[in-house]
Amino acid sequence: MKVEEEFKPFIGAEKTPRELTVRAVILGIILGLFFNISNTYLGFKVGMTISASVPAAVLSIAILRIFFKDVSILENNIVQTIATVGEALASGLIFTIPALFLLGESISKFKIFTLAFFGGLLGILFMIPMRRYIIVKEHKTLTFPEGTACAEMLKSGALAACNATIALVGIVIGALYKICADVFRLWDVLAVFVIKSFENTQLRVEGTPSLLGVGFIIGYKTSATMFAGGVIGWFILIPLIKMYGTGTTLFSPSTLPIIQMSTTDIWSNYVRYIGAGAVAVGGIYNLIKIIMMIFKTISIDTKSLFRGLKSNILRERTDTDISMVWLAIGVVVVILLLYLLPYMKINFLSIIIIAVLGFIFSAVTSITVGFVGSSSNPASGLVLTGLLITGFIFLWLGWTERLYLIMALTVSALLNVIICLASTTSQDLNTGYIIGATPKKQQLAEIIGLFLPSAIIGIVMILLNKAYHFGSTFLPAPQATLMMVVSEAIIENNFPVVLVVFGIVLGVALLFVGVSVLPFAIGLYLPLETTTAIMIGGITRYMINKINNSKECENRGVLVASGLIAGDAVVGVAVAALTIFGVMKSNTPYLLSSLWGLLFFAFLAITFAVISTYKNNCKK
Repeated sequence: MKVEEEFKPFIGAEKTPRELTVRAVILGIILGLFFNISNTYLGFKVGMTISASVPAAVLSIAILRIFFKDVSILENNIVQTIATVGEALASGLIFTIPALFLLGESISKFKIFTLAFFGGLLGILFMIPMRRYIIVKEHKTLTFPEGTACAEMLKSGALAACNATIALVGIVIGALYKICADVFRLWDVLAVFVIKSFENTQLRVEGTPSLLGVGFIIGYKTSATMFAGGVIGWFILIPLIKMYGTGTTLFSPSTLPIIQMSTTDIWSNYVRYIGAGAVAVGGIYNLIKIIMMIFKTISIDTKSLFRGLKSNILRERTDTDISMVWLAIGVVVVILLLYLLPYMKINFLSIIIIAVLGFIFSAVTSITVGFVGSSSNPASGLVLTGLLITGFIFLWLGWTERLYLIMALTVSALLNVIICLASTTSQDLNTGYIIGATPKKQQLAEIIGLFLPSAIIGIVMILLNKAYHFGSTFLPAPQATLMMVVSEAIIENNFPVVLVVFGIVLGVALLFVGVSVLPFAIGLYLPLETTTAIMIGGITRYMINKINNSKECENRGVLVASGLIAGDAVVGVAVAALTIFGVMKSNTPYLLSSLWGLLFFAFLAITFAVISTYKNNCKK
């Protein structure tokens, strides 16, 4: 394979530095708990989480260097690998579990632990057979923004002071920008321009350093395709829906007539379903492209099943995974336990759905984050697709009792955890591939990092629900509320199938004309403010390449982008923690308007370009 032959990791396969050490595991678990709790709250509050990989890498480098002098880059990688599990578990549960609470279901911390731990195990195990294709063979195609940023951050900590300084500059700028906007509330990062003459549709930009960095890393072409999807949604679909939705008839899942809905209401209730259908097409198409490679990989590794536990194909250290024997045993045991544990209340058909869709979605999400990163991964779109499939199967079988409504949401919760852990595992393995880590040790680290966050998150959820109540103005849990509405609509046979089918037809049409469906569909599904900011990051890279197209300049740009992501994310998590403990209030008014925020964001992009192309930093 050409990519495998040409690529040289930072640490060669012949070297064996310290990696899966006790100190790395302990620090990784501590950081994992921190990111788990902070992102759980943040997800309930605003419906999104912050990727932990880059901030965890930064914290690992800083903390371990304080106490130890002989820390290797692979140890720091293990720390961030374990830490990201906590954030992934939060992302996997916050969009589904509150829906059960909102339906009045009494759910124990033991059931939440089971959903988190066993779902997480399946997500990790399902991802492993795909590593050699998604991470290795497609290394030049799938950029894995956070994984690449994390690798650059780890390398900058191990390389010369010049490279570390470049990354540090990005971190400081990203952190200061975030502090000014979110801590001191100097300016509003969300700029919204209402176009009254065009059915009051909106142009929206969320000017944050992390989105600028992500846009730079994924490049102009992918970010432009994503932005095109957003433009279709906000400047064609939404105006058309508002133009012809003049009556007072209710169209599910909205509880308001279109004439009374805002632009964001229409996007949330209608356009996202179209986007979900298109995402499904893009995901299935990409799965079809890689399915033969997946089968080939599984076929090679399955030979160990017939050779005994002690026998294995000899591979280099940097190409060694957990044995297929243990993968098979792990998947079978987890599936059986989910079926046999009485408090899970999952029937055999649900188990089949979890196994089949879990594996498919693991492949789809791993490819998706390769394009746009974990922060912009439309996991909720995939889990919504899973809920639709499960719900319609139950409806077709005549299972419309409340028992099956709860069961469908439980299946969705497991699928979402599988999706989020597969996403995180793929990002982490990409980081490891770049720096020369041992895949097997990273995979073991992911499993080690599952237990404590899985045990804690149920307690945190129950306490938050008792204190503030899910669905309230303080903890709106927007994604979970949508899941509840959708599940009830399916069981009651009142679901907007036409919208999803329209998205599917749109996705197929894009395939015929040669458009990259998945980035386009993700742009249609994500908020416009996200894709607009990412597009600005892509334009910034395009302009930097025009000024100085050298590889050295591009590498320094990646370092700056990585620093912006790290600074933004670390401060974002700190703000979430301070908000949890009541030190800060999230509803404090901003000193300056969003127009000023947009100007500051433009200045940030210009500063980024200047630093990346400065003649003392870039070799021409």
